[in-house]
Amino acid sequence: MSRYVKEMRVMIGHQPLLLAGSNVIILDERGNILLQQRLNGHWGLPGGLLELGESLEDTARSEVLEETGLTVENLLFLNVFSGREYFFTLPNQDQIHVITALYLCRTYRGEMVMNTEESKDLKFMPSEHLPVNTETEYRDYIKFYQDNQSLYDVQGK
Repeated sequence: MSRYVKEMRVMIGHQPLLLAGSNVIILDERGNILLQQRLNGHWGLPGGLLELGESLEDTARSEVLEETGLTVENLLFLNVFSGREYFFTLPNQDQIHVITALYLCRTYRGEMVMNTEESKDLKFMPSEHLPVNTETEYRDYIKFYQDNQSLYDVQGK
């Protein structure tokens, strides 16, 4: 949890909080998507919440590095996701309304190293065979990419 969120929670308790963040669809050379298995056992995309003073692209880069050990290059902005379907009540009863920028990355460097404080596993998987316990939010992001893939294949080359 970001320092900002911790400070806000002290002031507002479990009340709804608007949170901006970024997620990244990272593709390997075969077009498989890097998925992160979170500590709760569910799968999703690498990414996280914006820190004060950070841009959404900075957030994407720093969160991927923190969670995977990879340095992402040539990020391509795909879309912003927001709305009622991105309002969540967390297990600790904190309420959040998430506004997420989604990026695509085909080029990265470094060795994949899992941050065990945030993840159980990291795997490249075919987008048509996502694990059953992939969270709906991330399925939405991946579906958006799949539905618009021809556009991004042209732009990303």
